[in-house]
Amino acid sequence: MELSKQMKWTREPARYSISEDRIEITTAPHTDLWQRTYYHFRNDNAPALQLETDEKFFSFIVKTDFSGSSHRFDQCGVVMYLDSENWLKGSVEYENESFQHLGSVATNHGYSDWATTAIPADVKVMWYRFSRREDDYCIECSQDGENFTQMRICHMWEGAGTIRFGIYACSPEDSSFTAVFTDLQMTECAWKAHDGQKPDEE
Repeated sequence: MELSKQMKWTREPARYSISEDRIEITTAPHTDLWQRTYYHFRNDNAPALQLETDEKFFSFIVKTDFSGSSHRFDQCGVVMYLDSENWLKGSVEYENESFQHLGSVATNHGYSDWATTAIPADVKVMWYRFSRREDDYCIECSQDGENFTQMRICHMWEGAGTIRFGIYACSPEDSSFTAVFTDLQMTECAWKAHDGQKPDEE
C-alpha cells in the first residue's frame, strides 16, 4: 500500500487532495506551529498528515514543491507532531523576494527553538530526509534528492515510543498557497550509528 493511504490527519485542512503519488495541501491563513520561546505566543493549528509507528530505526523521504509560496512565513516540509508541546519540523519559510529560511524547529516540553540558514528566494523545491534512531532524530535536506546535508540532530524527550510523522504546510500570516508533496518513501535508517568516539560507560 502506498504511504499516502496509510497517513492520517492531525488537524484536517479544508482544502487538500491525495493521490497515489502526489499530495497537495492548500494552507489556510493564520495557521502555524510555535510554542512560547521569544515570541511568547503559542500557535498550534497547522495541519499535518502523518504515519504512526513504533519502529525505532528508519528514514522517511519526501520532496516538497512550494512554488506557490509568496508571503512571509509561508512554509511546508517534514514534521513529527506528537502533541502540542512536543514536535519537530523541517521546512523552507518564505521571507521576501531576496531570500527565505531553510530551517528546523524542535519543540520539547512546550518550548520551541528555530535554527535557520538563508537560501535564495528562487529555490522552490526541497527534499527532506527524516531519520530516527530510538529517541534521537536527524533532519537532512537536498535539492536533488540524492545528496543530503544535515540540518539538525536532536533528542526528543517524548520521542521514545510510538510516534507520528509526515508532512505539514501552513501560512502564519494572512496568506494561502498550495504545497505539493511527492516521492514519499520509507527506507532503512540512512542515519548510521556514530563511528567515532565510543559512548561513555554508564
